[in-house]
Amino acid sequence: MAAHPLWNVPNLLSLSRLPLAAVLFACVAHELWAAGLLVFAAAAFTDWADGWWARRYGPLTAVGRNLDPLTDKVLLCGAFISLIPVAGAYVPPWVATAVVSRELLVTGLRGVVEATGRTFGADWFGKLKMVLQCAVVVGVLLIQTLRGHGETAAADGLQPVQSVLMAAMLVATVGSAIQYGVKAARLLG
Repeated sequence: MAAHPLWNVPNLLSLSRLPLAAVLFACVAHELWAAGLLVFAAAAFTDWADGWWARRYGPLTAVGRNLDPLTDKVLLCGAFISLIPVAGAYVPPWVATAVVSRELLVTGLRGVVEATGRTFGADWFGKLKMVLQCAVVVGVLLIQTLRGHGETAAADGLQPVQSVLMAAMLVATVGSAIQYGVKAARLLG
């Protein structure tokens, strides 16, 4: 990976997730569900866009390789934590704890493995976990938006889908943590 300054398009897209995350948390705190949904969608788009831009146009940098997952973790962990007290969101503290614990574990393992000079990037299971975590947050925000607009029947109709997404997200979150643990043990072993 080439050494490039911090201020390039992929890194700026990654960095944009930090203020977007702060706006999302404020939207949740003030029950501005539709705005929160739009902000989260924009933040999720920047996650896709920064990777696409870096692979297509460059630069692929060590800073970007670490900045992208860090800002993802701030956005998603913060989203799950901020949704805990929301009535009807059905995000119990243990779910947020599972999400945050997995992210801390993988970040720690990544640091240890990469300190040995090996790469420890995301794989398909980690990407699936990310997609499912985003889907759960979108689902919660959409259901809350519908309820806020008096569309209770539509919100209630989506709740079973949201429950399935939450279960799938938890399986992927725990499964990818185990997979990364095994991968780290092999690389360090």
